[in-house]
Amino acid sequence: MTIRMIATDVDGTILRHTGEFNPEVVECIHKLDKNGVKVVIVTGRMHKSAKKIADRLGLKNAVVSYQGALVCENTPEQTVLYEKYIPLNTTKKIIEWGHKEKIHINLYMNDNLYVEKDDDIIHKYADYQKIPFTAKPFSELELDNINKLVLIDYDNPERVTLLTKKLQEDFPELFIVKSCDYFCEVCHKEATKGDGLRYLQEFYGIPKEATLAIGDHNNDIDLLKAGGVKVAMGNGTDELKAIADYVTDTVDNNGFVKAIEKFVEVGANV
Repeated sequence: MTIRMIATDVDGTILRHTGEFNPEVVECIHKLDKNGVKVVIVTGRMHKSAKKIADRLGLKNAVVSYQGALVCENTPEQTVLYEKYIPLNTTKKIIEWGHKEKIHINLYMNDNLYVEKDDDIIHKYADYQKIPFTAKPFSELELDNINKLVLIDYDNPERVTLLTKKLQEDFPELFIVKSCDYFCEVCHKEATKGDGLRYLQEFYGIPKEATLAIGDHNNDIDLLKAGGVKVAMGNGTDELKAIADYVTDTVDNNGFVKAIEKFVEVGANV
């Protein structure tokens, strides 16, 4: 079946770790869009940040953010199409757990980023994504509409792996995943990237078989499973590569473009 929609992760897939796009990737996405192939951003980033990526690429399609906790139309109205929140009581339990573990927590509420300390960790995170944040004890916030929590340790990736496994055991009612070496992400159970993509497949009337999904990390496993063609980046995790139909080149070497050229009639050379 002809591919009609590309569902792509951002960081490590189309965006290099320097925070820049290779020009070949931008050209490829523009040509796909011009020729009627929908390119949808599916990312763990907050919506403010995800929208900036879509806008940089000139994409007007709906955007999936917070893994799959929020799907919004990329229009001036920013119409919410799909949204899932972490239950309030569960949020409080995880914050308490994080305090005991002495680990940094990002809290996303109503598409705003909150932290408890204004320190090097949040500046490294926020500066890379170019997003604002508010530093305030969570106990002083009127918690509601929690999109996502992220636990961060830039110094000890193995600790993040262990904490992710522990949280998955203690909170099986949530979607908890290690999204990169340093981040453990906590969302509603129905807030995977696969949930977001399946919503858009129904919304746009595009079947799974006509969708190519591409990513690089374990939070992209559900994304790939929702696609008809499953592509893992060459810089992706072994777990993701294991379920992929095809492993392309790395993000630095235009793996996205090479996957499009292999599976989609409209590619970078059109």
